[in-house]
Amino acid sequence: MDNYLSEKEQWEMIKAWIRANGLWIVAGVALGAAGVAGLNWYRARVDDRGMQANAKYGEILDAFDKGDRTHGLVLLGELERDYGSSPYVDQGKLAAARFYVEAGELDKAATELQTVADHSRDSELALVARTRLARVEIAQGKPDVALSTLNMIRQPGAFASSYHEIRGDAYFAKGDKAGALKEYLLARTANLGGGTAPDAQLDLKIADLSADSTRVAAGTAAPAAAASK
Repeated sequence: MDNYLSEKEQWEMIKAWIRANGLWIVAGVALGAAGVAGLNWYRARVDDRGMQANAKYGEILDAFDKGDRTHGLVLLGELERDYGSSPYVDQGKLAAARFYVEAGELDKAATELQTVADHSRDSELALVARTRLARVEIAQGKPDVALSTLNMIRQPGAFASSYHEIRGDAYFAKGDKAGALKEYLLARTANLGGGTAPDAQLDLKIADLSADSTRVAAGTAAPAAAASK
């Protein structure tokens, strides 16, 4: 029907509709503008807080690198207080754990790593923390605890090589050389499968245990051969 109306008649109809609905149009535009402005403000605030948290994290690393433990821990407390939802808090705890390990305070390192492993919202950070926690537990002379910690990891993903190598270290610490060799071989397979360069230290562990198993096999075969004569 609109096709039969003159341009003037159509214009009059449009003006009438605007008079009837104009307030709602203006309100809708205003709300839309406010929504966009609010979203932009939120994004800017998130970006700004992220930059501030990043800067604080950098200060923490700098303090620990300089051996200033007290200042580093104070800064970590401020980061946790002011930017509690930031992933940099977890990163800061990992840095603190590294500092504690280097200082020989393994119990404190384990506490920081356990917190990240149990509570981080970043699955990869939690996985990193759990593998490092297992290393600390091995250093504490708790290989069985370390294996239990690693057993909580369902999908090691890109960390499969480290996961199996640490399991191998735990078995070796238990005196289970066969179990250790099996895990080291799995670690090397994961390493090569991921396109990573060969790990010389891992290859050395495999070579040593392979040589041991060869000597054991040879030593077992010799008495058996002598007995058969």
